[in-house]
Amino acid sequence: MENLDFMVDGAMRMQAMINELLTYSRITTRAKSFQAVDTNKVVEDLKKLELASILQEAKGALVIPKQLPTVTGDPSQLYQLFQNLILNGFKFHKEGMPPVVTINCHPAQNNKIIFYVRDNGIGIDSEYHEKIFTMFKRLHSREQYEGTGIGLAICKKIVLRHGGEIGVKSKDGEGSDFWFTLPRFDGSKETDVRGAGDE
Repeated sequence: MENLDFMVDGAMRMQAMINELLTYSRITTRAKSFQAVDTNKVVEDLKKLELASILQEAKGALVIPKQLPTVTGDPSQLYQLFQNLILNGFKFHKEGMPPVVTINCHPAQNNKIIFYVRDNGIGIDSEYHEKIFTMFKRLHSREQYEGTGIGLAICKKIVLRHGGEIGVKSKDGEGSDFWFTLPRFDGSKETDVRGAGDE
């Protein structure tokens, strides 16, 4: 019975990894044209769907101090970007402390918006700030925190496709502040804008 459980667990992990690898490859192979994306709606939809049970179970909070802007991008990919970063904020929380994720933003250079996804979790040592965005890089065992080690690589590929940058400010034990830039929506009706690296 123990061997069967081990095999089932291994198969589930393999399937999760395959799904994540497919998501990674489809960032370019199944890319959609850019259009206006209301990031408020993206976050609200996440709260109603993927985040609903997590917020309740973890007694966590998602804080949006001010109205988020409309940006230019691929709607499904930006949904994936916010989903991955917010879920990470809830997953890597300190034991005995309800997780709090805060999303904020302000204008940046070159008609960009810089977003911040901050958490009050376990933090990341500066040694790993660049490495965590590479494929299969895990800082913790699967017994401690579930995952495939591909989520942040997906985030980076999405942001790069949108002509932006991504990084993290964090200290071990002091929470993390993930930041990324996206193009501000300029009001144009033209939606067939291709991302960086698209065919």
